[in-house]
Amino acid sequence: MGTALVTGASAGLGLEFAWQLATARHDVVLVARDEERLTRLAEQLRAAAGVRAEVLVADLSDRAGMERVADRLRSDENPVGLLVNNAGLGLNQRFVEGDLAREEDALEVMVRAVLVLSHAAAGAMVERGRGAVLNVASVAALLASGTYSAHKAWVRSFTEGLAVELRGTGVTATALCPGFVHTEFHERGRIDVSAYPEIAWLNAEDVVATALADVRRGAVISTPSLRYQLASGVVRLAPRSAVRAFGRYRKALEGGAQ
Repeated sequence: MGTALVTGASAGLGLEFAWQLATARHDVVLVARDEERLTRLAEQLRAAAGVRAEVLVADLSDRAGMERVADRLRSDENPVGLLVNNAGLGLNQRFVEGDLAREEDALEVMVRAVLVLSHAAAGAMVERGRGAVLNVASVAALLASGTYSAHKAWVRSFTEGLAVELRGTGVTATALCPGFVHTEFHERGRIDVSAYPEIAWLNAEDVVATALADVRRGAVISTPSLRYQLASGVVRLAPRSAVRAFGRYRKALEGGAQ
């Protein structure tokens, strides 16, 4: 993989990706908005793993910030061999009554940034004949739970299409589709998930380890844990009317928990 670039590296799955990649002796480029967190993380990775850790402060909801990251992916200096499109945010609002500006920011980060950065990375990797793109989607891609589901459905479908296009180039594309993961994501998004049972939750360390193993073997879809693999299979076979009914149930559950 050589150097890996991780977006959303300051917290959650991105932080775990940074640690596992660094301890596997990969240089890393750390991308997020929080310069203080990134700088502290880079120092820790250099000290603990002895790797090169670059800090690239960028807001992916801003096109200029997005382009700075894309330029780094196109660079031939310490070239990036693995892109982890991980940055995301939880809206915790209904679409109709919600803040449209927040919806647009989410779309920029979880859809446009994935598109732009995948294009930059894959183009450079194909020229070198090797590399991998890992896009973080979700099992929510199979559900009908607002714009978050829509964004992740796009990521999953886009990544599958990209994988088809990249076949035979030496470059792979993988969509990571985890379920609920114990990270800061829900807390930072002020999302109350206390109503969900412990069995629904995954460990970030296991999710990232599974994802990186699946990237190494060239898998297109990575769904960590047998229970979410089974759940995903059930949802794909279920009538969409049942999926939509479950989406309404989830909204009611979340509303009652808040």
